[in-house]
Amino acid sequence: MLFKRKRKDVIPTGPALEPVSGAGIDLARERCREMVRKRALVSAGVAAIPLPGVDILSDLTTFTVLVEEVNKEFGLSQQQIERLHPRLRVLAYQAAASVGGMLVGKLVTRTLVMELFKRAGVKIAAKTVAKVVPIAGQVASAAIGFALFRRMGYQHVEACAKVARELASLRVIDAGVGVGVGSPVPPM
Repeated sequence: MLFKRKRKDVIPTGPALEPVSGAGIDLARERCREMVRKRALVSAGVAAIPLPGVDILSDLTTFTVLVEEVNKEFGLSQQQIERLHPRLRVLAYQAAASVGGMLVGKLVTRTLVMELFKRAGVKIAAKTVAKVVPIAGQVASAAIGFALFRRMGYQHVEACAKVARELASLRVIDAGVGVGVGSPVPPM
């Protein structure tokens, strides 16, 4: 058989079920930064295509998938946070809000990513306008696309790392209480 169908009943060995902590944060950060660089190169390649709008649609889709993968890598996807003890879940969302992680622990939709892209609207407009100029405009568009995508990706990775560090420090403080996945409810 040329293509094999993935089995759904296999337990994934990838991302953590809980937010990463300790040295795992730095390892996840480096893996995610590498992921961002690769996707930014793809974004630059698509931006070089002289068709207006194709790059923006591609960036929306690619960035949405990237954010979900980064969240999972840090153990901060919406599904992973929902599995945490209710007290830790609240702390995770508070930590995300305090560091400005708009996409940490949330269900990432194209609408949410489009809102983020609107904040970088001037650069996206410059990228689109640059396509009108042959060759040089395409190169400029690709460079702007790469820089914008990488910056936004790095910001999200750093927000996830800060949230994971904050949760790790709260877990150390709370270690005597024993909160985590499947832990009994601590006394209040």
